[in-house]
Amino acid sequence: MTPLLKVQNVSKYYGSRIGCAGVGFDLYPREVLGIVGESGSGKSTLLNCLAGHLEPDGGEVLFHTRTGDMKDTVTMSEPERRMLGRTDWAFVHQHARDGLRMNVSAGGNVGERLMAVGARHYGDIRDAAVDWLGRVEIDETRVDDRPGQFSGGMQQRLQIARNLATGPRLVFMDEPTGGLDVSVQARLLDLLRGLVRQMGLSAIIVTHDLAVVRLLADRLMVMKDGHVVETGLTDQVLDDPQHAYTQLLVSSVLQV
Repeated sequence: MTPLLKVQNVSKYYGSRIGCAGVGFDLYPREVLGIVGESGSGKSTLLNCLAGHLEPDGGEVLFHTRTGDMKDTVTMSEPERRMLGRTDWAFVHQHARDGLRMNVSAGGNVGERLMAVGARHYGDIRDAAVDWLGRVEIDETRVDDRPGQFSGGMQQRLQIARNLATGPRLVFMDEPTGGLDVSVQARLLDLLRGLVRQMGLSAIIVTHDLAVVRLLADRLMVMKDGHVVETGLTDQVLDDPQHAYTQLLVSSVLQV
């Protein structure tokens, strides 16, 4: 099977400080990869390099396009990368406000994404927006409310609806449940797991929360000081960690 994403030797430096160094992996269709590590481990830097938000200092990020080509998104033109970000890729921010238009209604947030890929009929766009609000458990009566009228958990669900409405094949998630109450986190995780399976999505999830990757990720990558120190099937890595740093991460959770 051809990988959907092939990452080769991706590195990013901030002066003498390592953001991430020599990272490589293959991500396959319908696979969810979790990236974990403490703050400063390099996981968010890596995610932003993969998603085109940061330009790496070296390496390739090859994406299997719908035409069957493997294209390096690092050297891709900016218009090509923007189109990819509106169609086959999506990015769920930790803070929903970073991924929403706060001065536009809930329905308008979803509709904007659809219009970016060519939707023009107002009635169809509104119907699709209402449908997507329902899929992320937001009542259709809220379609004309603005995101500022929503709770943090509802804002995050709205951001997810906006991102997934165009049927992307790859979703990047940066701490998608960070900053939310535990009960809200649990509902959001169940929602995400259901959508990923229903839509057959590939995803890369960055988090410091091992419970999140236990629930969502097929495979796990552990980062420390910008380097990948361990990788493997999620349950295997969490139940039988080999690297001393991974053992420390897992044991610190068990002691809480």
